[in-house]
Amino acid sequence: MSEATEGAGRRPLVAILSGAGISTDSGIPDYRGPNGLWRRDPEAQRLVTYADYMADPEVRRRSWLMRRDAAARDPRPNAAHTAVAELARAGTPVRVVTQNVDGLHQLAGLPDRKVLELHGSSRTAVCTACPWRGPMSEALRRVAAGEPDPPCRECGGILKSATVMFGQALDPEVLATAVAVAEAADVFLAVGSSLQVQPAASLAGRAAAAGARLVVVNAEPTPYDHLAAEVVRRPIGEALPPLLARLSPSPGKSD
Repeated sequence: MSEATEGAGRRPLVAILSGAGISTDSGIPDYRGPNGLWRRDPEAQRLVTYADYMADPEVRRRSWLMRRDAAARDPRPNAAHTAVAELARAGTPVRVVTQNVDGLHQLAGLPDRKVLELHGSSRTAVCTACPWRGPMSEALRRVAAGEPDPPCRECGGILKSATVMFGQALDPEVLATAVAVAEAADVFLAVGSSLQVQPAASLAGRAAAAGARLVVVNAEPTPYDHLAAEVVRRPIGEALPPLLARLSPSPGKSD
């Protein structure tokens, strides 16, 4: 069924669904938690809602300021990201399906091929009217130079981050791969995700239904806790390293 179970001696495949909670120790606020961005500023959800973004120049200007401020904070991987990368380096087959757009799993040392970014990447800017795409840093330089809502230099269209906003569909190929990973996993960890946003949340249920050991690591209850073999409420940066260490083999060559 999977690379982990195709024959004797195969190491178990560990799949990790990571949500906003894994990055809060890096200074990136989550959305729905007790101190989440949307509880503090309900209007902030408009900044990541596609219809509002496309229709309202003021929403776009605020969105660019949000991106500028986020980039200025220069978030770095925390102990949880590092633990995931170390598990992969130790030789355990690991695949991360992330709801985050921050790229911190890769910065921690996890290769791109092991990370599926369900909601895209904030490190890239795209045009909504033509195929242009380029580094977000280039667009932010234009904002810093006095363009509050920089248009595409190729066609004049509206630029946005290469992220999936509310109201946009996930990339079907990325989603299909994520489903395949979930259903092939021997262990499936949902880390820092409220498991409320579909279809990403359904991956936990798919994994459990396919026989994976489901572990939920999240500060708040989730709709999938009843399916979990283990539920961990401790802070993620504290809980995840020893949890993953239990899954780690002796150091060896990573897949």
